[in-house]
Amino acid sequence: MTTPTTSKTQGETLIRHLEDFDTSSGRILERAIFNFRPIIILLCLVVTGILGYQSTNLTLSAAFQKMIPSNHPYILNFLDNRKQLSDTSNALRIAVHNTKGSIFDAGYLETLRQLNDELFLMPGVERPFMKSLWTPSVRWTGVTEEGLDGGPVIPDDYDGSQASLDQVRLNVERSGEVGQLVSGNYNSSVILVPLREVDPDGNQLDYHAFSAKLEELRAKYQKDGIEIHITGFAKVVGDLIDGLKQVLVFFAITIAIATVVLFIYTRCIRSTLLVVCCSLIAVVWLLGLLPTLGYELDPYSILVPFLVFAIGMSHGAQKMNGIMQDIGRGIHKLLAARYTFRRLFLAGITALISDAVGFAVLMVIDIPVIQDLAVTASIGVAVLIFSNLILLPVLLSYTGVAESAAKRSIKAELRDEADVSHTKHPLWAFLDLFTRKKYATVTVIAAIMLGIGGSVISANVKIGDTDQGAPELRPDSRYNLDNAFMTANYATSSDVYVVMVKTEQYACAHYDTLMAVDALEQELRQLSGVVTTSSLAGLAKVANAGMNEGNLKWYGIPRSQGMLNAIITRAPREMFNQNCDLLTIFAYLEDHKSDTLNEVVHTVEAFAAQNNTGKFQFLNAAGNSGIEAATNIVVEKANTQMLLYVYSAVIILAFITFRSWRAVVCAILPLMLTSILCQALMVWLNIGVKVATLPVIALGVGIGVDYALYILTVMKSRLQDGLSLSEAYYDALLFTGKVVVLTGITLGIAVATWVFSPIKFQADMGILLAFMFIWNMLGALILLPALARFLMPSASEQQQSQS
Repeated sequence: MTTPTTSKTQGETLIRHLEDFDTSSGRILERAIFNFRPIIILLCLVVTGILGYQSTNLTLSAAFQKMIPSNHPYILNFLDNRKQLSDTSNALRIAVHNTKGSIFDAGYLETLRQLNDELFLMPGVERPFMKSLWTPSVRWTGVTEEGLDGGPVIPDDYDGSQASLDQVRLNVERSGEVGQLVSGNYNSSVILVPLREVDPDGNQLDYHAFSAKLEELRAKYQKDGIEIHITGFAKVVGDLIDGLKQVLVFFAITIAIATVVLFIYTRCIRSTLLVVCCSLIAVVWLLGLLPTLGYELDPYSILVPFLVFAIGMSHGAQKMNGIMQDIGRGIHKLLAARYTFRRLFLAGITALISDAVGFAVLMVIDIPVIQDLAVTASIGVAVLIFSNLILLPVLLSYTGVAESAAKRSIKAELRDEADVSHTKHPLWAFLDLFTRKKYATVTVIAAIMLGIGGSVISANVKIGDTDQGAPELRPDSRYNLDNAFMTANYATSSDVYVVMVKTEQYACAHYDTLMAVDALEQELRQLSGVVTTSSLAGLAKVANAGMNEGNLKWYGIPRSQGMLNAIITRAPREMFNQNCDLLTIFAYLEDHKSDTLNEVVHTVEAFAAQNNTGKFQFLNAAGNSGIEAATNIVVEKANTQMLLYVYSAVIILAFITFRSWRAVVCAILPLMLTSILCQALMVWLNIGVKVATLPVIALGVGIGVDYALYILTVMKSRLQDGLSLSEAYYDALLFTGKVVVLTGITLGIAVATWVFSPIKFQADMGILLAFMFIWNMLGALILLPALARFLMPSASEQQQSQS
């Protein structure tokens, strides 16, 4: 009977040779995996093939309905009345600009007509509510000797002659559309195109195809002095999807950076490729599971595969590093894989569950697109458990690592054994300083000061957009340049806030109702962010003066119900519904910044609280700005809820792992500091908390805890073995700390490349994620040991303090 050859490392006695190892040892999960390795590999191969094929069915799309908080009271008000509204919340505004002169030109008007007709026939257009100079619903009203007269702005007998053009000009000036459908300088006019997201057959509007068709029309008609400017949700989404196709480039850059850095660290091609391949397998499984489960990728969840790959690289590198070190000590590659699995599986599974929790808490946000992101990311983390915690160790148990790489990985340990006076690596020696009381005290004080300063600054973080136009796109993008044109040339901007006024049936034109509507309009016009307003009350004033020979002394809401009834028969239908029990007030805003929306919301709410009666009620909100205001309210509430839930879950998981409140405090406080500083960074960079950026904070907590878990797992074990804090921390640095540095810097650099993306919200997420990756790494390497100096003394230090 032979005596087993063993190796003592990190407080463990490990068997070196395979023939001396008892295959029935270890927990049941370890035995199930490593005693049946071929079956595990075969199953993973089959699943990868099936899900790889399924991934070809994955689609990239977006839906307006998914972008709104469907259960918020404002949105419920909007949805309850949507069929009775002229809904401009999902509408295109297409400005046709004559750079050579005015719109009163036969060639210009013919181009406008042709474009109008093509848009009218496009699928997804809400044709009855489409408006332009060529639609019959756009009319003029004038006062003549015989009373009121009116008709379509472009009359039926228009023939392009100078006389007809002069008549069109007169009609435009009498239509009240100057500043709305016609620019103040008469050089451009707008085609308003409301969209329906679902057609009568139940088919969803394909925003990408729709946007591509708009670009075809732009290319077709933008010539001979004609410029086309397009704004609206559909165009934003179309541009986003076009830009997100470049995500593949950044994905390739991320893979390349991670691969090169990992290879520089290991100098082993096969182990590097295995880690990268297992992380990519997780991405393939994710992309295959999504269409299988009925999910799609959208402009916000498109970044999830990046994050899944990044998390996979982090965990994979830890497993590979542990196996490489054991092989360097002369342990058989299969045994090295099993021992590493034993040591790090609990930390790995806890870290991945924490990651999943970081994603899952996004479900509290009542916005379907964020909830889909949460599901997508949770699926991605779940598959990492199989690809990187199970499949990777199994594959490495066959391939092992290069002998030179294995020896290099424990060079410091071998030198220490040979020469006790050996000097530590300068980086590890520097980090070890934070386990000493003097440096730990300074570090903790500095962290407290950073936390206080960051809290003061982060209190100023904005909820919602902080820029004009579409903040998801670059300021110099074509869309934002088009939006700037609209803002500069039209009083009625593309940012429309709609207040709904519910009345009794047939009471929408009652005098007291219109007076209340007019009172709210006057309050809204006093706000700095409101350009103008329009409603039936404002129309009644103009019409009353017109019915009295244009005398401005009669400019006011008439008391006569007969006069009001006469006025309403000529009013545009978007101002009231068929039953005359719903009025709409349109507030055209300068922008959709959070401050502007908050002013409008608070004004309407305060007015409604004072003036709502049994006869009429003022309800928030419709229009694209009204929906965005509701979204901001939901995001603001969810921001606090989300952090509370994610930290609660991470604290519970860390306590289950370590069974020590002291260790939990050491792990969590660095994460909290990073969260505070991240919000302070958002203030400094003028990035608001919104649908695109809200997930970053939760993800940073879930992913960031990985570093602390891997370091604390080793530290706590070494402290229990009787080592001093300095020795325990040094062991942790050699075993898992090196990979924490490696992955933190690698992933920080990789996501920082997103700053060059044409999609601004992706660039913002790249900056914030890079910041959180780096700061969480620094927190785990610097603040964690400093806190441990006061909270986790070694057994010998405890005895000294007691004596």
